[in-house]
Amino acid sequence: QVHVVESGGGLVQPGGSLRLSCVASGSTLDHRTYGWFHQAPGKLREGVACISTWKGITYYRSRVKGRFTISIDSAKNTVYLQMDNLKPEDTGVYYCAADLSPYLSNTDDDLERDRYDYWGQGTQVTVSS
Repeated sequence: QVHVVESGGGLVQPGGSLRLSCVASGSTLDHRTYGWFHQAPGKLREGVACISTWKGITYYRSRVKGRFTISIDSAKNTVYLQMDNLKPEDTGVYYCAADLSPYLSNTDDDLERDRYDYWGQGTQVTVSS
């Protein structure tokens, strides 16, 4: 069982930056994958980035590559999503999720909602001038 809690959302102007945090608790000793998902208003939840605790391997959705960076601080059981050069279309609720498998295929399958078992409540990000 893994429990995750997100924080760090807020209002930011286009071109600005935000860093989201996801603190994991519970059974965190084994290797696993953490993902960040974005749900824009009226749209389905979509994975944007994930990281495996095994070697820190990452994978990104193409539309965020070069702007978002996912990282992990294992000592703090915290996963971060650094979001730079934010655009209005990045607006929405961001969710952190955990998958008990640490294996990544380096394809968009790594960002499928169905592979993740544990979800946070989400944090709102609004990009607007």
